[in-house]
Amino acid sequence: MFDTLFNAFTSINWEVIFQLLSVALIVIAGPAVIFVLAFRNGNL
Repeated sequence: MFDTLFNAFTSINWEVIFQLLSVALIVIAGPAVIFVLAFRNGNL
């Protein structure tokens, strides 16, 4: 059982997952900064 679980984790391409996660965080960060600026009336 542990062998198949370990094989499932090793077969995942972690580099692609981390790249997609970092791109998603960058894409979300832009509108988040604009929303915070609008919410605080342009005062950071």
